[in-house]
Amino acid sequence: MVNTLILAEDAPSPVLPHPSELILGLIAFLLLLWVMQKFVAPRFEALYSERAAKIEGGIERAEQAQAEAQKALDEYKAQLAEARAEAARIRDDARAEGTQIVEELREQAQAESARIVAQGQHQLDAQRAQIVAELRADLGRVAVELAGKVVGEALEDEARRRGTVDRFLNELDAVAAPATK
Repeated sequence: MVNTLILAEDAPSPVLPHPSELILGLIAFLLLLWVMQKFVAPRFEALYSERAAKIEGGIERAEQAQAEAQKALDEYKAQLAEARAEAARIRDDARAEGTQIVEELREQAQAESARIVAQGQHQLDAQRAQIVAELRADLGRVAVELAGKVVGEALEDEARRRGTVDRFLNELDAVAAPATK
């Protein structure tokens, strides 16, 4: 056992590398580090900057789009409010116009009613005058016949008969006028 320990001391250590390997590894590492810094790191930085710019640009575009959408929404709300106000104004105008039309139709109906009443009154007056004239003629004829029967002679004279009838009717009118008042 002692022999194996002594032999082990002269042999290279498995934990510590040989100094030439250590120097060669250090040179290779420094060369690799220089290549990474010279070529790879700038490329990564450029890609990182480009990606960051795209992300920031995307955020800015999203903010702009959101601002435009908010502006469009505000415009839409303003147009909607304006449309509602205009609709209310149109409704009010329509109500006012409807009221005016109803008033005009009422006035026309009243005028038409007054015209019809006046025409009816005129027709009644004409009919009344006609009936009074017919009744006077009939009454005159009947009065002349009765007077002829009472007096016993015929009242043939037209002027006399007309004067008698008119006087009789005037007396009737004078008696009837105070009674109707």
